Amino acid sequence: MRFEPVVPRPKAKRTPVSRRFVVIGAAGLILLGILFFRLWSLQVVTGDRYLAEANQNRTREIRVPAPRGSILDSEGHVLVDNRMSMAMQLDPIELPEKPIERRDLFARVGKVLDRSPEWVGKKVREEIHENPPGSPITVAQDVSDDIVYYLQEHQSEFPEVQVNRIFVRKYPQGLLGAHVLGSVGEVTAEDLEANPDKDLAAGDTLGKTGIEQTYDDELRGAPGLTRLQVDSTGRIVSQLPSTLPDPGDSVRLSIDQDVQQAGETSLQSIGLPGAFVAMDVNSGQVLGLGSNPTFDPAIFTKPLTQKQVDDLYDEDLGAPLFDRAIGGQYPVGSIFKPITALAGLDGGFITPSTVVNDAGTITIADQEFDNAGKQAHGPVDLRRSLEVSSDVYYYLLGADMNGTRQLQDWAGNFGLGRATGIDIPGESEGLVPTPKWLNQAHREEPDYYDPWVIGQNIQFAIGQGYFQASPLQMAVAYSALGNGGNVMKPKLYQQTEDAAGRVKEEAEPEVVSTIPLDPAYRQDIMDGLHDAAQAPDGTSYQVFGGFPVKVAGKTGTAERQPKADQAWYAVLAPYEDPEIAVVVTVEEGGFGADTAAPVALQIMQAYFDKQAKPVSGGGGSVE
Repeated sequence: MRFEPVVPRPKAKRTPVSRRFVVIGAAGLILLGILFFRLWSLQVVTGDRYLAEANQNRTREIRVPAPRGSILDSEGHVLVDNRMSMAMQLDPIELPEKPIERRDLFARVGKVLDRSPEWVGKKVREEIHENPPGSPITVAQDVSDDIVYYLQEHQSEFPEVQVNRIFVRKYPQGLLGAHVLGSVGEVTAEDLEANPDKDLAAGDTLGKTGIEQTYDDELRGAPGLTRLQVDSTGRIVSQLPSTLPDPGDSVRLSIDQDVQQAGETSLQSIGLPGAFVAMDVNSGQVLGLGSNPTFDPAIFTKPLTQKQVDDLYDEDLGAPLFDRAIGGQYPVGSIFKPITALAGLDGGFITPSTVVNDAGTITIADQEFDNAGKQAHGPVDLRRSLEVSSDVYYYLLGADMNGTRQLQDWAGNFGLGRATGIDIPGESEGLVPTPKWLNQAHREEPDYYDPWVIGQNIQFAIGQGYFQASPLQMAVAYSALGNGGNVMKPKLYQQTEDAAGRVKEEAEPEVVSTIPLDPAYRQDIMDGLHDAAQAPDGTSYQVFGGFPVKVAGKTGTAERQPKADQAWYAVLAPYEDPEIAVVVTVEEGGFGADTAAPVALQIMQAYFDKQAKPVSGGGGSVE
């Protein structure tokens, strides 16, 4: 048999078309596989989660702010309350991203508000810039009922727009106590970062100044949550179970409305910047505290224009927002003399019977020091020195105490040179000058500060020189003199009350320190101050001489170059067992008896509900 060799057949060549089908088929199988596994994952693995999210998309949750608690005076009269306001707001999530769509929205919103699209756009940009991300964008407050009804009827045309009820602060007593009460404002990103422990969210309000800031936790309450079912157009279908907000508690202050009104009205009638403080000497409760010029607290319930902001800080207008009662730092003049006298008595530099011949002027270390107007008072002892306000008596005492810390230590004993701790922000510490401090300041700024010489202690002895204090600090000091030596922490807060008026918490008096006052020396000082106010030769006899309640008061006239002299008055009453201390200052008010003492008299008349009778004659000193 014949075998022929087997010749392999050549493989058939695939055409480009057949190769393309294989590639496409493989790719198709891969894509089908990916799609299968993706669908399996969506339905089996994460189906429940996406179902929940889909249901959530049909539910809108709206945070409902709680109404803030009221702020009351000591008798329960409302100083700050709430009113309802309808606010037009834009949902930041719903804002169109495309510029042309945004312009269309602004035009439609502007038409409703009778505003230009540019105005709306500017308002939106300002709100986005000033508030935390996600905050409702408030375009307008206090919108009319017509606008509310129109937007409700055309909700499908304005899915980005919400009209929400918000609470706005109102002030039944007008401007009364503006610096004390403070203001609220929308939460900022900085607020959220600084208060992680508070239940705050974008769009909430927070106390920004004054009592509103200090007692924000008590006043703010707890927000509620409204849950609404909506359709794909944003139209409300039904209301779901919701949580009601819990209103804030009310805060009752120690402010006596009659005292506060008397102080503010009297100060405003003078027309000069100034301040007053009235304190309960035994508890530290602040009965009145005011600063002039003042401002309308309701101005903060709406967005401020730049001009309004500038006016509040404008020094040519008196810087109305500045609280001179707690933040002013001034030389206080002769109302400091009782502290100088106590320092001298304690150190053995004088006795109550020490007599100085006051010729109206004296030369110490080649420098002449004069009484006001160079008025001579003749022989004066301690009591008489206070009655006629002899500067010469205290010049000598300041010179004798130079080189010791006697005067500085006694100023510190009365709480001067440090913050009092009052329960509103913005307090100054003041300044008690010492040789160490001044010499260091001179080395650092030789053109501004002089080195310490004996004249510094002499000026300090009459409340001048580099010494600085606020009206509040001097009120605390006089309260300590009045109660026998307890330096009290001043407080505006009296108690917290729930919505039903039940007391939840009460303030307790706080003694910061106790001064080792010799009762006999204190009585000598009180006698001198009583004569200064109600003896015929007293510096404020013409003001307080006819007041039916016995008082102990002291005038002060402080130099503040290049400004005119600043007037001061400090008074305790009743003289035998003081209940109240009042300190008043009037910038550029001249002599203390001319402007500051009449304000103090108005406050005392309101507190005791008694009127002073006119007196004639008296007034042994121009101060």
